[in-house]
Amino acid sequence: MSLEGKVAVVTGATRGCGRAIAVELGRAGATVYVTGRTTRETTSPMKRPETIEETGELVEAAGGKAVVVRCDFTSVSDVDALKARIESEVDGIDILVDDVWGGDMYFHFDAPYWETPLEDALTLTHNALDTHLIALHKLLPLVVARRGLVLEVTDGDNDDYVGAGFPYYLAKCGIRALGRALGVELKKYDCVGLAVTPGFLRSESMLDHFEVTEDNWRDAVGKLAPVDFKISETPYLLARGVAALAQDPEVARFAGQTLASWTLMKEYGYTDIDGDRPDFGRWLTEVRHAGKDPATTPPDDFR
Repeated sequence: MSLEGKVAVVTGATRGCGRAIAVELGRAGATVYVTGRTTRETTSPMKRPETIEETGELVEAAGGKAVVVRCDFTSVSDVDALKARIESEVDGIDILVDDVWGGDMYFHFDAPYWETPLEDALTLTHNALDTHLIALHKLLPLVVARRGLVLEVTDGDNDDYVGAGFPYYLAKCGIRALGRALGVELKKYDCVGLAVTPGFLRSESMLDHFEVTEDNWRDAVGKLAPVDFKISETPYLLARGVAALAQDPEVARFAGQTLASWTLMKEYGYTDIDGDRPDFGRWLTEVRHAGKDPATTPPDDFR
């Protein structure tokens, strides 16, 4: 299968999973609208160095066609302008990947909710949920026109609370709920909607946080990073699964579900870009939830 002739839109494509997903959809042959806030001329409150132009260049280097569009998904007028541009250039969207987040600066895991700034909680939920509702409201008609696929990107494949703080939990559960609702509503229009999640992600910001690079990330395990980091994955593990879903003629069998990177890896038989096969879901079940000591559990059985 190939995505040649298909049109994809990736929101939040500046970095992390959004960037990797844009690249892998391009590698499969799609024309990818690369959208986000940070450009070489304008930054976002995230204050990260990655830009949508860089993502576009990676898409092109992988063999795809990139259309780079600055879009702030908290702004209805920005999304209206994005929709108008897409409508002027193509006749619909085959794949919509909704990956907007913008919450890194606003979550607090280390204090009771009532002792954290309320403004941070409201900003996080606004950036993480309102943006998805705006994107869906404006762009779903273009997906319906092509009987397309919508993927909501979240964190975690179930609604168990893992102590990440109320606003973060609300945001990620809300995205899974959108995936379930899209599975039902889009079926009426011969479209497919679901949610996807990575495991413990070695994103650009996570590597910076633990003061390592992709080349030496294992040095952080048990030091600045928790022991679970040894079962971490690059953003491309999920991205390769998204590309596989987009090429699967029977993708409707997954409608409404939340599929994890490790589930997709086993379903479609691929590896991470470093050749690794990290199964973070099995690690959680057989080590963390089983009460085993993660520090003394060899990681190789879970890769």
